[in-house]
Amino acid sequence: MIPNFGMTRSDIRARHALLTSESHEWITQPGWTGAEFACLISPDMGAKFAMSLVRCVDDCIAVPADAGVARFLFCLGGTVTLPDGTRLEPEAFAFLPPDTDSGLRIAGGTRLVLFEWRFLPRGPVPPRVLGRVDPGKAVPLRGDDWLMVQKLLPTDDSFDAEFNIMSFRPGASLAYVETHFMEHGLLMLDGGGVYRLDDRWYPVGAGDAIWMGPHVPQWFGALGRDGARYLIYKNYNRPPLECR
Repeated sequence: MIPNFGMTRSDIRARHALLTSESHEWITQPGWTGAEFACLISPDMGAKFAMSLVRCVDDCIAVPADAGVARFLFCLGGTVTLPDGTRLEPEAFAFLPPDTDSGLRIAGGTRLVLFEWRFLPRGPVPPRVLGRVDPGKAVPLRGDDWLMVQKLLPTDDSFDAEFNIMSFRPGASLAYVETHFMEHGLLMLDGGGVYRLDDRWYPVGAGDAIWMGPHVPQWFGALGRDGARYLIYKNYNRPPLECR
């Protein structure tokens, strides 16, 4: 095996970051016996949320989130069982509102991506949401049927976050360079392409993660013979002064 001689595609900057698998540091976390975490995005880098890859070598019972913290789980492989016996298998997801997720059971061999953030209530806290990726529920983004989006959470003002699956046919791209006050965290699920962040251009592929801070110019174009997909988080339904 050839050593990497200190090379990595990961690039951590003040307003954005690309995080690639060759630089993941897998660690244990208290209360998650049998699981290892690669914490890719955290408040220490300027984000208002945390995003981690979790892999379970052995069966694991997850500790509850801290008070006031919401979670979103997306199963990449294996099985996650909720307290009521509901099973999440690959491509299934769960939004768990604050103070509701005790007793998650994760089977050995499972891989998932975990988002956590301090929930901003606007009236009653919404109930948990369960579902799975379904291309039949995706709709064209701004009329472009080469770029499909499936919203994973209801379009309801009580939710303070949005999670979407973005699917690009080969050669498809975002219609313009976006710049806005909301931040993103994303995980490339399939395929690849080029992501623009600020004034830098990054080749990206399956397994890569990206953090985009507020007001970072951003754009993606899919390349190659196969399509590209990513799971993306956005803090949503928050006026600018409530994003601080």
